[in-house]
Amino acid sequence: MSIETQTISSAEVPAASAETEIAEGRRLADQAAAAFLEWSGRGPKSKRMLLLAAADEIQAMHGDFEMAMRDELGATPAWAGFNVGLASDMLREAASLTTAVQGSTIPSDQAGSLSLTMRVPVGVVLGIAPWNAPVILGVRAVATAIACGNTAILKASELCPKTHALIGEAFARAGFPEGVLNIVTNSPANAAEVVGSLIDHQAVRRINFTGSTAVGRVIAVRAAAQLKPVLLELGGKAPFVVLDDANIDEAVKAAAFGAFMNQGQICMSTERIVVVDSVADKFVAAFAAKALTLVAGDPGSSSAPLGAVATEGGADRVRRLLGDALDKGAELIAGGPGQGVLIPATVLDHVKPTMDVYGEESFGPLVSIVRARDTDDAVRIANDTEFGLSSAVFGRDTAQALGVARRLNAGMCHINGATVHDEAQMPFGGVQSSGHGRFGGEAGIAEFTELRWISIETQPGHFPI
Repeated sequence: MSIETQTISSAEVPAASAETEIAEGRRLADQAAAAFLEWSGRGPKSKRMLLLAAADEIQAMHGDFEMAMRDELGATPAWAGFNVGLASDMLREAASLTTAVQGSTIPSDQAGSLSLTMRVPVGVVLGIAPWNAPVILGVRAVATAIACGNTAILKASELCPKTHALIGEAFARAGFPEGVLNIVTNSPANAAEVVGSLIDHQAVRRINFTGSTAVGRVIAVRAAAQLKPVLLELGGKAPFVVLDDANIDEAVKAAAFGAFMNQGQICMSTERIVVVDSVADKFVAAFAAKALTLVAGDPGSSSAPLGAVATEGGADRVRRLLGDALDKGAELIAGGPGQGVLIPATVLDHVKPTMDVYGEESFGPLVSIVRARDTDDAVRIANDTEFGLSSAVFGRDTAQALGVARRLNAGMCHINGATVHDEAQMPFGGVQSSGHGRFGGEAGIAEFTELRWISIETQPGHFPI
């Protein structure tokens, strides 16, 4: 069978027929199943030491990750460094969880009965990771699952197969047994068939997916047919609410970071700035001035704060949303369409619900400003979306800001902070069309284990028949 070469930027990986790639995926799933018995039976110390070693290897391979992310995705060195740092933290947090996979005792109404619960690994976990934060999200897809005693498959993104393969290399260098972590790659044309085959594989007992809401729905339906639980972390349209008592300088800094870090290609990216009318003009002037400094440049030869949008399709989407908004009356106060995949920080003011950008995730360096009459109107606008991942509120009155945070339909809210905020030990996830379930810290243990009830009778039994 002939093997072609699939080229993505300057990175190359083997591409084959759907049948060949499906067969390879199933082989690796079988390999993961075979490794499960030994891995799940290991004590916490052994798993912890290997996870810590993997964290060190990820950091030691910083240069390899930076080069791969630049070549495959147009990522800046700063974004690659952030990925490596947080991914290493996630592995260290996972290492700490090896002794947190615990149960409890529960009082029983039956004399002499001892009832207890225990959490046990489920088997093989399939993690499907995207390209936009490839090291962070690739590691997150498997780290807690492995710490809990499962074996794992990382289905690499078609846009960054080299970057995701490096994660497997780091685990191998750390000394993980063969089959504990398995990396599956495929050509874009075969993605649906390869993923479907892996979901259907008998050994796969849990699936987690990070990516678009549209694809997440397809995966959830496929898994539901197998009665397999799915953890979904999907799209976002994060609101950044500026109240009338906000520190404008601090709000501008946080909003710019949240909107334009990694060219706005983060699920938590600030997509909508909802600002109360009384401070809107002051905020808009300061924010436009900040955005005008955020130019885009070739990440391989430039020190520009923004790199390239990862794909031409992504750049085209940004330009379509920009053009539609301008045609319908929005005001362009910074940036513009750019050239090719280089788009500067772009800001639209006076965005209205009739514009596509009001409700559609741009996933690029484009942010909308929506003006609100007052605090209640700001909450209404912030919640006027199908999504609910991250959010932020700026205001000096902490009690008022906390009240707003409680009213926002989002899995996460940061008061006087950016919408882009992640820490390895925190529960990460959304509501509504942003998904369900939680990665991170002890919350992740429940996603990758089964809770079992065990009772022990210590006295003679008494039964009605």
